[in-house]
Amino acid sequence: MASEQAIVTVLCMVYKDDEILLQDRVAENWPGVTFPGGHVEHGESFVEAVKREIWEETGLTIEHPRLCGVKQFQSEDDERYIALLFKTSEFSGELSSSAEGKMRWIKRADIDSYPLVPDFRELLAVFDSTELQEFMYRTGKDGNSWFELH
Repeated sequence: MASEQAIVTVLCMVYKDDEILLQDRVAENWPGVTFPGGHVEHGESFVEAVKREIWEETGLTIEHPRLCGVKQFQSEDDERYIALLFKTSEFSGELSSSAEGKMRWIKRADIDSYPLVPDFRELLAVFDSTELQEFMYRTGKDGNSWFELH
């Protein structure tokens, strides 16, 4: 059986009432407003990783993050890039930002007034759905790309 290299990351939707905690990313490779998160470190559990990443990027301590989906695609180096999607409304602490970008609470009704990362709407659909659980980018032999929601 063949195996492949993988990069594993986590994203988290922290929410309260009608607001979502979002990050205005400064990275040139994926700028715009999106969910905070980052890479899983060697030997770290996925839950430990999402708690650490949220604390590092937001200053908040989250509790009981629930795995609610996955995003995946093949990287330029043909590694499988996996983002495990978590969400929680349980948190404490004082909100702060990091070098990754400014953190802000955004009302759902106001989301369209911000510059969103290209796949934000699809990610939000997976976070919010009780039926969707996977967001996958595919690339055809002709080089054209598309995504599928499952």
